[in-house]
Amino acid sequence: MAGHNKWSKIKRLKGALDVKRGQLFSRLSKEIVVAVKLGGGDSSTNPRLRAAIQGARAQSMPNDNIDRAIKKGTGESGAQAVEEILYEGYAPGGVALIVEAATDNKNRTAADMRLIFTKNEGQLANTGSVSFLFHRKGQITVPLDAANEDRILEVVLEAGAEELESDDEQHLVTTPPDQLYAVAGALKAAGMEPDSEKLIFIPQNSVSISDEPTADKIVHLCDALEDCDDVLAVHSNFKIPEDLLACGQDN
Repeated sequence: MAGHNKWSKIKRLKGALDVKRGQLFSRLSKEIVVAVKLGGGDSSTNPRLRAAIQGARAQSMPNDNIDRAIKKGTGESGAQAVEEILYEGYAPGGVALIVEAATDNKNRTAADMRLIFTKNEGQLANTGSVSFLFHRKGQITVPLDAANEDRILEVVLEAGAEELESDDEQHLVTTPPDQLYAVAGALKAAGMEPDSEKLIFIPQNSVSISDEPTADKIVHLCDALEDCDDVLAVHSNFKIPEDLLACGQDN
């Protein structure tokens, strides 16, 4: 969990969060489409869709865009089907990467992945060659002012969560993948509205990177992957000291 949470902080340090609005909406739409395909178009019975809609609204995505994405997922719009794909690979320094993507053209996306990895000194790997290094988990973030740590811990453990970590920004709840939405629902029922709820990959062990050139290459590869329109999320197992990242900001 620390490795995944570290990546969110790294993106802030590297200034990589200024994703264009249209690109962001495209990514959110694809998450909604995938959620509909997996669990149907009724958000009252599809918790992943409910979470995807919540995430889209948190980014001020218009309701018309959300409705179009739902219809695309159900096939009502007649648009080409979108499917979810995992890509696995390595960054410089032996760092493992899992890339979650959603696409209506597998050939295009596969070519984009190969190009991004190659241009950034990474390497695409065969299916299964990297994923065994990660655990699939649910992750929920809760605002600090929602409740104190003891109260949140009481609610989430009773609902089936595995772990709670708190820092100066948020409370971070880890769950088994099949308990994600049940734990999020328990928090909401207790009056503690989560900021986000999603499935993630958490590395079993981290790869420590101690030199600035390698650290810079890894971050550039991850940034390039996240800038791809078809990419939903990037997960990695690297651990880079924040002083190295700070040094690389002006590069």
